[in-house]
Amino acid sequence: MKNKFLQKISDITNIHKRAAFSDLPDRLPAKESVFQTLAKERYSCRKFKDTPLTEIQINHILEAARLAPTAANKQPVHVWVVKSPEALEKLKGATDYTYGAPVVFMVGAKPEAAWVRKYDGKNGAEIDAAIVGTHIMLEASALGLGNVWVGSFDPAKIKADFPETEGYEIVCLFPVGVAAVDTSANHDKRKSKEEFVSEL
Repeated sequence: MKNKFLQKISDITNIHKRAAFSDLPDRLPAKESVFQTLAKERYSCRKFKDTPLTEIQINHILEAARLAPTAANKQPVHVWVVKSPEALEKLKGATDYTYGAPVVFMVGAKPEAAWVRKYDGKNGAEIDAAIVGTHIMLEASALGLGNVWVGSFDPAKIKADFPETEGYEIVCLFPVGVAAVDTSANHDKRKSKEEFVSEL
């Protein structure tokens, strides 16, 4: 008797849910989020127009970088905005991959200021810098700007030519500007969910 009563209560609850459409998310296919759309459309741009970035665009990107999470909120990261013709020319001495961008965001990390994992001494500085860099890329994309993550550079040359970076390890460079090329043929090549994900 009790089970039948509980079943009736459950049935009535479900009827009310359907009438109120509160179970609609369970009945409809999941809609792609704004972030998923951005992540899907963002691509590595390797050719830029010489259109300068506005200060508003630069400040939006820097604010997104500043808001990036870091381990234990230590924030052991610094960003340099390389945009003067002289600074961009110097940077070309350390990397072949600025792609003619009007601005390059240079991200550095200070290991001694970072959180360290107690179990094995793993230093989180580089990971924190990578998170900041990801915010730079995604905010630039959200603003409709082309961008690319560059890891191929001579760190010793950057240290020599940019003494302002003293005490930091440069982790990544981000040329940003108005894209002059579209996505490459490799853009949509991704592992399947079955290859990429394991449930435990």
